[in-house]
Amino acid sequence: MDSARQLLRHSLAALAYRAAKPLRGAPDSFCKFKASADVRTPVEILAHMGDLFDWALSAVRGEERWHNAAPQPWRQEADRFFAALAAFDAYLASDKALHARPEALLQGPIADAFTHVGQIALLRRLAAAPVRPENYYIAQIVIGTVGADQPAPVLEF
Repeated sequence: MDSARQLLRHSLAALAYRAAKPLRGAPDSFCKFKASADVRTPVEILAHMGDLFDWALSAVRGEERWHNAAPQPWRQEADRFFAALAAFDAYLASDKALHARPEALLQGPIADAFTHVGQIALLRRLAAAPVRPENYYIAQIVIGTVGADQPAPVLEF
């Protein structure tokens, strides 16, 4: 596997690790928390994250298409997001041709999703349900581990 694919796959594993934290254990009311009138709710952000990776997969397959999915309940959206990450990661792990530049995948859907994970974490804090910060530099990030089940934090503050 080439180094670009390896780095993309590591980025997806890091994204899954970081996303699992604020998605896990959110209060039932959190998914519809409205910080202000023009801010998306957490479940709307999560639905968009699933859309990003459905789109990314279509791009690498050479069949690029975008679809705005209607938000489902929180647990279903989390499952959809992690399933989309897994499908994208599996494609990257294969020997199938990439029909999208690795740099574009990193700067587009992957970087966008990292931003949205930060938004969800911030919204958790604003909704009085914060997650503990941690030292991600020493986190146990493993290529191919892109589901909701992630290793325990090594060092939280």
